[in-house]
Amino acid sequence: MNNIVYIFKRLLHMDYKAMLQKINSVHKKTKMSRIAIFMDMQKCARLYGAGYMDYDLFEMYNLTPEQRDTYLTRGRNNAFVLKYCDKSVLHYFMNKDEFNTRFNDYIKRDWIKVIGSDKQDVIDFMKKHPTFMAKPIDGGCGKGIEKINIEEYNSLDELYEKLSNEADNFELEELIIQHEDVSRVHPHSINTVRIVTVVTDENGNSVLETPVEKRKDLKLEPHIIAAYFRIGNGKFVDNFNSGGMTAPIDVETGIVSQVAIDKQKNAFTNHPLTNEPIKGFKFPYWEEALELCKKACQEIPEMGYAGWDVAFTPDGPLFVEGNEFPGHDIYQLPLHTPDKIGMMPKFDFKKK
Repeated sequence: MNNIVYIFKRLLHMDYKAMLQKINSVHKKTKMSRIAIFMDMQKCARLYGAGYMDYDLFEMYNLTPEQRDTYLTRGRNNAFVLKYCDKSVLHYFMNKDEFNTRFNDYIKRDWIKVIGSDKQDVIDFMKKHPTFMAKPIDGGCGKGIEKINIEEYNSLDELYEKLSNEADNFELEELIIQHEDVSRVHPHSINTVRIVTVVTDENGNSVLETPVEKRKDLKLEPHIIAAYFRIGNGKFVDNFNSGGMTAPIDVETGIVSQVAIDKQKNAFTNHPLTNEPIKGFKFPYWEEALELCKKACQEIPEMGYAGWDVAFTPDGPLFVEGNEFPGHDIYQLPLHTPDKIGMMPKFDFKKK
């Protein structure tokens, strides 16, 4: 049923021009007829909740039905968000100021929002941190983020007016000092690790299946679903959709297990700008990072499916932000799945 609902919603908002471009792209690579590709796309949408972007990105045309069924598609990801996350708590993750307030012990740095704070408090923040990050409170995918140096403005009053009159409501954050090992890979951005967690009860069920009044008595089980290195490539953000790269990490060891890939599917064993090794890189404070996420994901059990962007500093890991929609695209790229098995088996939490 969830796949059918997903299909109808996609049909209403479909970018048919973009779909045709994907069909033509697949046609050039496979020599399949365009009609056959279109029909196969519809089959994948119906059976697996895969849109045309999933079909192309995961190269589903090269997968058997059994392999296709292991992939976490957009439709299935949407269904997991509904299954594990109560809409009433999404706001903690959708607004950066609310996330920072709720998870202040995990972000470990100064911050302040512009609109809603006293002007003098904002100016005092800028005096204390003459270079800082300005982020749209409800932004995503690294869009709208600015790195600001107060010396580039005539006065703090001028800068305050700029920030308070922008269309976006900004929150300002103290710069993160990155661990030297991680910085060597790409020093121009904070290169984070996206760690995806799911919280269940001890029997592997969603917390939302238990009545609200009984949830406080549940024994919670945190699960690490995936960990991926997100690396900048010339910009000060590491986001995959803003020019960055991604590579999977072995959760047990904290070692990058595959090459990095950008959105154009270019592969890199070493970083193209620094020539530092990516595949084989071992993270400092890895066990601490896993424990940080396991602890944080139990803070709001009704937010049972989340992605945590973890930065590594000389003093240990901290959160950059949390994601109420962990995404699905970067976790199953073809070069990262040589066995052609996707993420779906990792969502089987039932006791064997």
